[in-house]
Amino acid sequence: MRNVLGGELQECSTDPMTGFTRAGRCEVTPEDHGVHGICAVMTEEFLRHQVAVGNDLVTPRPEWSFPGLRPGDRWCVVAVRWLQAYQAGAAAPVVLASTHESVLAVVPLEVLRPFAVDVPDDISDLTAG
Repeated sequence: MRNVLGGELQECSTDPMTGFTRAGRCEVTPEDHGVHGICAVMTEEFLRHQVAVGNDLVTPRPEWSFPGLRPGDRWCVVAVRWLQAYQAGAAAPVVLASTHESVLAVVPLEVLRPFAVDVPDDISDLTAG
């Protein structure tokens, strides 16, 4: 699988375990009609926006193996939902190496690139205070 940069698709998150297939990567399969391909880093603003438009990413849904998200979590989000947040001025940062190439049919790379972040696997240095 390829990412939006043309390289091998990298892991997005295993804590929480993300992806349409819950394999930790933003794999887009034929069954994934929502294109859960953007590896986004959750922000308070993005989460609030998603709840406001009816996409509650905060409340745990165990029946879907969904833990509920907090700022700082990485999660494979639906391309159209990310684009909707972008258009509202609430886009979340994106890990391009972990974002599936299929999202380019919905969101151009030129739109994603300004939101690109490189998130280290160990975020303890970022949260230590």
